Amino acid sequence: MTLKLRQALIASLLLWIAACAPTPTAAPVSQADVYASAAAGPWLTEAFTCAADSNLVLNVVHDPAQADLILRIGEPADLSTPAFQIDTEEILVVTHRESPLQNMTLEQVQSLFMKGDPSVQVWVYASGEDVQEVFDQAVMAGRPINSFARIASSPQEMSDVLNAQSDAVGILPRHWLAGSPRFIYSVGSVPVLAVTSSEPQGALKTLIACLQK
Repeated sequence: MTLKLRQALIASLLLWIAACAPTPTAAPVSQADVYASAAAGPWLTEAFTCAADSNLVLNVVHDPAQADLILRIGEPADLSTPAFQIDTEEILVVTHRESPLQNMTLEQVQSLFMKGDPSVQVWVYASGEDVQEVFDQAVMAGRPINSFARIASSPQEMSDVLNAQSDAVGILPRHWLAGSPRFIYSVGSVPVLAVTSSEPQGALKTLIACLQK
């Protein structure tokens, strides 16, 4: 057998071995739909970081009914699916630095948000927002909010208003406290929850465990 023929046979044998070798498979990538309330935005960022380590692709949806995972502040009244605490958040009554309002009692806060005050402009959230639900349950306890109160679409807008308007007073999660406003009452700390549509499995379970660290 000539040298060239021997080399050709060896090359053919190597190609046959390579063709028969099993092709390595990539780890399967899972997907999950996630919804985060406006107040839970900081934890949505953490969720994407954890998802990258869990081989999970998160798709943000705008309807909580379509989500596999919901991130929110406080426990909803009608909770019927699994929920896992991933952090805590303090809810504050905050005012502009130059506001005449000083530290308040629970009764004074109730009166302010129910009856108003001619020297200030009260700001709240829409009734379905998680922060407003916490405030209504913990502070107002069934009392109505003054009809002249203005509505902020998000904690970011609330923060902007409280920094810009000297007569503004509103409700703000501590994570969103920025600039120079001061808080005059603490509603207290509530859980930050990861709520799932069913018992979490696989990559979603790993993601929640990562958020709890």
